[in-house]
Amino acid sequence: MSTDAPETTRVPVALGDRSYDILIGSGLIASAGATLAARFPGRAVAIVTDQTVGTLHAPALEAGLAAAGLRHHRITVPPGEATKRFAMLEEVVDQILSHRLERGDIVLALGGGVVGDLAGFAAAIVRRGMGFVQMPTSLLAQVDSSVGGKTGINSRHGKNLIGAFYQPGLVLADTDVLDTLSTREFRAGYAEVAKYGLIDDPGFFGWLEANWRGVFQGGKDRVHAIATSCRAKAAVVARDETETGDRALLNLGHTFGHALEAATRYDGTRLVHGEAVAIGMCQAFRFSAKLGLCSGDAAERMTAHLKTVGLPTELAHVPGGVGDVDGLMAAIGQDKKVARGKLTFILARGIGQSFIAKDVDPAAVRAFLAEDLARG
Repeated sequence: MSTDAPETTRVPVALGDRSYDILIGSGLIASAGATLAARFPGRAVAIVTDQTVGTLHAPALEAGLAAAGLRHHRITVPPGEATKRFAMLEEVVDQILSHRLERGDIVLALGGGVVGDLAGFAAAIVRRGMGFVQMPTSLLAQVDSSVGGKTGINSRHGKNLIGAFYQPGLVLADTDVLDTLSTREFRAGYAEVAKYGLIDDPGFFGWLEANWRGVFQGGKDRVHAIATSCRAKAAVVARDETETGDRALLNLGHTFGHALEAATRYDGTRLVHGEAVAIGMCQAFRFSAKLGLCSGDAAERMTAHLKTVGLPTELAHVPGGVGDVDGLMAAIGQDKKVARGKLTFILARGIGQSFIAKDVDPAAVRAFLAEDLARG
């Protein structure tokens, strides 16, 4: 018999014997102990969290784990993108081992995308693979980074260049925790929600244009947006788990966006990931329009919506600037989608009509970036 709360929305991720559920709803952190005890009986749990999230949400999680009789240990890392580095990975791995967790035990990521990526990579490599549970506490993590098994850390050469595909056994997305986010953090996550409409679901993008205020306020509109996003990602992951085909579509805006993050040296006071993605998606549509692939109206429409919700849409919106064309092109050249030295971008023929464009002319990208920098 299911122990999941009746109001919980379940989104399955179909990966054969590695299939798992995404559970979306209220109170899932407090009930996590009972959920984990039912699904993974007798497992010890290493909770990986950051200082901010741990203070807010770890006590409720730990109380539930204790009530369920599950041994647990908290591992706390600093907040922010700089945590995704070798030194912090080593610290997390060392603590998991020092607490004598076994291969069958669980590494639980309680936090946003940074914690999820770091903890997931640790789970993938400790004892050649431990149990892994995602408990995302940001909107961005709930709709994107916690689903699909991408884990990893950053390198001085670029973002997410060191890692592994390693699927969780369960994702618990507690919608209550989103009320503790700042408006800026929530907006940043909303960029990833809008992305799913822009990739291949124009109806969902239209729904967001009409209902975005409800998503921000909470309740059924927020749950609908999260569940729709998770279903879209789950479907893509089921078709293409390790990004050899159309999973790359999920990187709409990310090639430009990752270059912007590198230009700001991952300084979250200047630019956070979702903001970089928002600007990157606007660039992808403007570049598509410049190449004659989509209409200027489509680019203006999607940009107008992101601007309406308060997201940055221009390079000029990044405090301190993003450097020059040479720096941006160098970062783009390190993108994970580069194949045999050829640039790959996710471009668009319209709203909900994104596609993978291979062997994009670097000269065209350079000229576009020069124009885009001049817009400021």
